[in-house]
Amino acid sequence: MEAQTVVAFWMVSALFVVTPGADWAYAMSAGIRHRSVAPAVGGLLSGHLLVVGLVAAGVGALLAAHPWALTTLTAAGCAYLVWLGVGTIARPAVPSLGAAPAGLPAGGAGVPRQFLKGAGISGLNPKVFLLFVALLPQFTDAAGAWPVAGQIGALGVVHLVSCAAVYASVGLAARRVLGARPAAARVVSRLSGAAMVAIGVVLFVERIALA
Repeated sequence: MEAQTVVAFWMVSALFVVTPGADWAYAMSAGIRHRSVAPAVGGLLSGHLLVVGLVAAGVGALLAAHPWALTTLTAAGCAYLVWLGVGTIARPAVPSLGAAPAGLPAGGAGVPRQFLKGAGISGLNPKVFLLFVALLPQFTDAAGAWPVAGQIGALGVVHLVSCAAVYASVGLAARRVLGARPAAARVVSRLSGAAMVAIGVVLFVERIALA
């Protein structure tokens, strides 16, 4: 792959990653609630990796060719984001105090649960899937030395590196800034939940309008 293609994709991908959304909201919540942001960030990355793999396997093109399938997937993802957002508003993240039970990080949620929740948030996020379906193929070259699937995989790795850096930074910054401010953490958490709900509703309305 040509270096300029990778750089061009990275610039577009970075703009997507640094834009606050559901992934940011979950990373912030993990930073406030848990001892480590690693399980949450790892889950978020696995969701992105799953989407990249599906696009590389040709599922993205298949969905693009069948609008009803893409609409169904979008509806499911939007419903999940709204459900998570409502839950976050009702039970906002606050800094955890004291020791956690054996086998659990502070905040009461086990590592596998944190990981799976992160994977669901990014893997079912319609914004992520729609971005990759529309964006990744545009940076590939069918006549290139690498197969298209390999090109998509390489670009996906570039995207994941950006995601890892940004999400970890967001989670750690939330802990540092809000860790000793329960009232502020509660407000920020509820705002993050409201953002999840808004993202889910807006993406669903946009998809229905295009269907």
